[in-house]
Amino acid sequence: MTYLPQLLTLAGVMLLACISPGPDVLAVTSYALASRRGGVWVALGVSLGCTLWATLAVFGLGVVILRLGPLYQAIRLCGAAYLVYLGLHLLVSARRAGPAPQIAAAAAGGRGLFRRGLMVNLTNPKAVVFFGSLFVTILPVDAPGWVHAAVVAVVGGVACFWFVALALMLSAGRVRALYLAARRPVDALMGAALVALGARLAIEA
Repeated sequence: MTYLPQLLTLAGVMLLACISPGPDVLAVTSYALASRRGGVWVALGVSLGCTLWATLAVFGLGVVILRLGPLYQAIRLCGAAYLVYLGLHLLVSARRAGPAPQIAAAAAGGRGLFRRGLMVNLTNPKAVVFFGSLFVTILPVDAPGWVHAAVVAVVGGVACFWFVALALMLSAGRVRALYLAARRPVDALMGAALVALGARLAIEA
């Protein structure tokens, strides 16, 4: 039996999920507009988070987390708090003159930026629902081990391709120049969006 149709379907669904607006896209966007280096590091962190969620889902742990109500709610609340924290950080910076805090963070080192992208993804409860249900729907239960490995590779590859491409596109000279010219209102909009996402997650939890 060939599993190519399922893997191609998975790649398409994953790409659509990556493109859809959410915490991952907002995080990569905010750092890519301030610095190409920062955007790429955050994109790599987000991609690793997607790969880890895919690995958990392959072993059935995504479904387990969904069925354990308190654990799932804890992930929701942690994710909500982290998004609100990032959003408030951007809102405060929007009120101040001078360079964006993302630029200073990018100059400080890639490890922290990578960790920030990873945390944004891992604390996103929608990732639990997405990966927990996606593989059950697309892959047959008797799929061999190499298919599961291919699934993780496809998810990681698609996520890395999209988010790094997004970071490179948004950090292009002309786009970045436009952002720097209107940094404060743009940071305010992105900060408000992150706070709104976090508040919605907290209320739904």
